[in-house]
Amino acid sequence: MAVFPARTARMTMAGLSLAFVAACADGFDLDLRSGLGAGLDTTTAAKSATAKRPQPDNRGIISYPGYQVAVARRDDTLADVSARVGIPTGELARYNGIQPEAKLRQGEIVALPYKVAEPSGATGGSGVVRPPDSNVDIAALAGSAIDKSRPDVATERLAPAPEPAARDTPQTGYEPIRHKVKRGETAFTISRLYDVSVRALAEWNGLDSDFTIRENQILLIPPVDPAAKRTSTTATAATTTAAVSATPKPGQGSPTPTPPSASKPLPADDTATPVAKPASPDLGKSQTTTSRMSYPVDGKIIVPYSKGKNNGIDIAGETGKPVMAAADGEVAAITRDSDENLIVVIRHPDNLMTVYFNVADISVAKGDSVKRDQKIAVVPAKSSFVHFELRKGFDSIDPMPYLN
Repeated sequence: MAVFPARTARMTMAGLSLAFVAACADGFDLDLRSGLGAGLDTTTAAKSATAKRPQPDNRGIISYPGYQVAVARRDDTLADVSARVGIPTGELARYNGIQPEAKLRQGEIVALPYKVAEPSGATGGSGVVRPPDSNVDIAALAGSAIDKSRPDVATERLAPAPEPAARDTPQTGYEPIRHKVKRGETAFTISRLYDVSVRALAEWNGLDSDFTIRENQILLIPPVDPAAKRTSTTATAATTTAAVSATPKPGQGSPTPTPPSASKPLPADDTATPVAKPASPDLGKSQTTTSRMSYPVDGKIIVPYSKGKNNGIDIAGETGKPVMAAADGEVAAITRDSDENLIVVIRHPDNLMTVYFNVADISVAKGDSVKRDQKIAVVPAKSSFVHFELRKGFDSIDPMPYLN
């Protein structure tokens, strides 16, 4: 039986449906489109403090050592950006995965396929954005290299050229990672992938209030603010030092008991009172059957659960055989992914949801109440397996302890 490496892309719509269902129940939205089936586990990613985006020059250009980007203005088209930076509109369109006639959002990033003239005083800029700790004088270093390599060349110092008006101080910052959006990715999954907040990702790239991105769009990943990181580290170190200082040394703060005598027996302990033994609970009565589930398909598990890699189990099945509800519940969603594979989501008590991916001939409808072992679909003819997931809220959990 083959392994299915394209599971992440095929399950885009499954994650969207599950996120919508959970949002209706919990009152907020969280995108899970790359969290079902396979891919990175991004549910516990922390959001680091990020630096602010450098200011562009009059053309809208921000220049880093490795690349340049242009920042769109209000009501800009790609042709407007093209005219300012001197790169043909078609090249910008192909490089950024955008239609040439498309309108851009204010602050939207347009990646440049190659470098143009660096920002300078003439363009209202201050050169290339350098790391804050970079104190190397590039001009002096280059001059020194020329002197060492060509000692026989006579040189004459020229009068310094007048400096055009520029910003007071050069801009500093770390060069962001560039991420090219793949099909099925969202701003939420990308922000978790790089451990940054989706808000910072939106501010750096001029995203709209819905955090809309497009396939092949190039995003700048906000770099971590070193100052905030140092402050956090210092505060943590101070807290740790204070805790260590407050810890008493061994032997301090408690009296040492008198050791027992070897020649005298210990006195009888007549202060203890018998404690009544509590009755043993009837575990059979306290257990519920709602936490137990049935296998949705009668078949062999071909891919086991592995959080972050396969957020469920893949079960081989014979074409046309029934796919059954794992437990009592309500059909919360029925949808398809981009490859037209059918997906069913069932909501159960205790904030549990089950997902059945790659099924055919669905025999239930959204809103239907279903019973455990009730037929909801059949195993499809193509790729005769069913991917089954168990979710506790938004988090995928191993379904094996629940199945019997």
